[in-house]
Amino acid sequence: MTAPWLEVDLGAGVRAGFSTVGLGNLGLGIGDDPEAVTSRRRAAEGWAGGPLAWGRQVHGATVHRVGSRGGDDVAACDAMVSEGPVGLAVLAADCVPVVLADPEARLVGVAHAGRAGLVAGVVPAVVRVLRDAGARSLRAVIGPAICGACYEVPPDMVRDVTAAVPGAASTTSWGTTALDLPGTVARTLADLGVAVTDLGACTRTDPRFFSHRGHGPGRPSGRIAGVVRLV
Repeated sequence: MTAPWLEVDLGAGVRAGFSTVGLGNLGLGIGDDPEAVTSRRRAAEGWAGGPLAWGRQVHGATVHRVGSRGGDDVAACDAMVSEGPVGLAVLAADCVPVVLADPEARLVGVAHAGRAGLVAGVVPAVVRVLRDAGARSLRAVIGPAICGACYEVPPDMVRDVTAAVPGAASTTSWGTTALDLPGTVARTLADLGVAVTDLGACTRTDPRFFSHRGHGPGRPSGRIAGVVRLV
């Protein structure tokens, strides 16, 4: 059986990790029983050690600063920042989930970086908000996402994306045009001076994670979560 969590290191006083199919689907609105999803989200909060804020992701670059209120659907946003006891959860199933922290400044953040979010600038946006709040030594982990050898898209889409985000183009393992979302997120973070770790797990090929492109007979659809919380 797949372990429900893949824990990652973002420094002392920070709990962070990515859920797997072992925990189950954490996304609402994709045909799963809402009560079952809510129960799994509460289990995720138990793993994190306290309340989590769950955003309603819209493939943009809005960053929501979380206060004292966690819960489901706290805001329409693709990135969040917290400096208190409320942790953060970001959903994904091929898009890139990113968890960030500055342990010394006691700040954490998350971002959901899909194709549209990359073009909109969600990654620089969350880094900017964290730094405006006092972060000076940011660390980030890029979670499971579809890799550049699997994310096939039409040539005109590659042109549109690379016009805004140079270097995002890739080629699939079968020789067609593609985009490398996790690689682009990693370069963007590094260029911004963030210490970044990429787990290198491809959701399309790794059955431990849900995949929008990879689901089919014997592999259900769903959403994993990247979670980060100050402890």
